[in-house]
Amino acid sequence: MWSAQVLGKYWLLQLPELALLVVVLLVLRDWQGLPAWLAWSVVGLWLAKDAALYPFVWRSYDPGHPATLHSLDGEHGVATERLDRSGYIRVRGELWRAELAPEARPVDEGEPVQVQATRGLTLIVAPVGDARSIGSDAIDR
Repeated sequence: MWSAQVLGKYWLLQLPELALLVVVLLVLRDWQGLPAWLAWSVVGLWLAKDAALYPFVWRSYDPGHPATLHSLDGEHGVATERLDRSGYIRVRGELWRAELAPEARPVDEGEPVQVQATRGLTLIVAPVGDARSIGSDAIDR
């Protein structure tokens, strides 16, 4: 949670909004005569807001955290239509686009499948009992 890499990434991504806030406050100071103490107070409150939100959002900045991996590899699903080369399957109650693994036989509607890998938002599947391991060279991650 408090790794330097995740914390640094979080604060670096907060810098553009902080810079924009400072520019807006400088314009308001010159245009409307905004007191300097008020401008600095707003900047301080903005930084406090970012610091207070960090414990709630840090997982989204850590690509290695299990909660952000969303891996479906090894999960079982059911074909919602015939998969000859590609089609749709239901995994964990959600509908996913799927392609058959290399050398996998076609799958009929309602037949169980197992997720072998992912390619973007497409799942690479094989029929259950026919699940062959596929090399990483066959899938562009």
